[in-house]
Amino acid sequence: MRRVRSTARTHPTSRSPRTGRVRRGRRAPSLLLGLLLLATACGGASDSDAKSPREDRWHPAPGLAWQWQLSGKLDPTVDVPVYDIDGFDHPASTVRDLHDRGRKVICYLSTGAWEDFRPDADAFPKSLLGKGNGWEGERWLDVRRTDLLEPLMAKRLDMCRDKGFDAVEPDNMDGYKNDTGFPLTAADQLRYNRLVARLAHERGLAVGLKNDLDQIPKLLPDFDFAVNEQCAEYDECGRLTPFVAAGKAVFHVEYELTTDRFCPRAVELGLSSMRKRYELGVWRQPC
Repeated sequence: MRRVRSTARTHPTSRSPRTGRVRRGRRAPSLLLGLLLLATACGGASDSDAKSPREDRWHPAPGLAWQWQLSGKLDPTVDVPVYDIDGFDHPASTVRDLHDRGRKVICYLSTGAWEDFRPDADAFPKSLLGKGNGWEGERWLDVRRTDLLEPLMAKRLDMCRDKGFDAVEPDNMDGYKNDTGFPLTAADQLRYNRLVARLAHERGLAVGLKNDLDQIPKLLPDFDFAVNEQCAEYDECGRLTPFVAAGKAVFHVEYELTTDRFCPRAVELGLSSMRKRYELGVWRQPC
């Protein structure tokens, strides 16, 4: 969950842009195995093959500079290799333009909270909606109900894929650490976060772990990069180093600290760090 509120998201009439284990079966008899191989050769890929995670997705490396713009008119001219923008509020043409400028583009989505201003808001059953998460018009989701949430999130990730995004930043993925109105456990959160990661990978999208520092040791294999807010202010940046050690980028922002207070340590740790204002507009101060 984001630790700060963006003042750009309080407009009453319009919203500004703004976070499986395969079971091993018994060995088939040789005749049956031969028939299965023949059927596969004649019929092409099986359904399970078609749904397996694509390995040709983007793998962002540590140290990549980035721009995170979730409010205001998008400025595509910042000279960085990575942009993180709102998935709903930008069309495919915006993603193509950023690609033409040599950028990789991350699709920001809220996957752990309901937002009343999204076009699919009415598709969420009321039973999924918990307490407010501190943002106007947003409520925590009951991530235990993967039966209901999986098809909803699959459609959102289809949107990111169809618009041409390279990756997704799923936000509000630490409900179990907050007062959601549901008795969520760490196990519930792990199951849901892994579900979102799998859905992204099946669509060829890289996926980032947003905050949720406590579960990094268990979720590191499932996520391709991390997105973090204010780890320097809360003296937590060292907890993100498993991503860097695994060759995975950590995209990091601070809001309150000046760059001289966090950049030396961030650079030492291999983080992709910058200072932003709360509204996450164009302005940035990179390390």
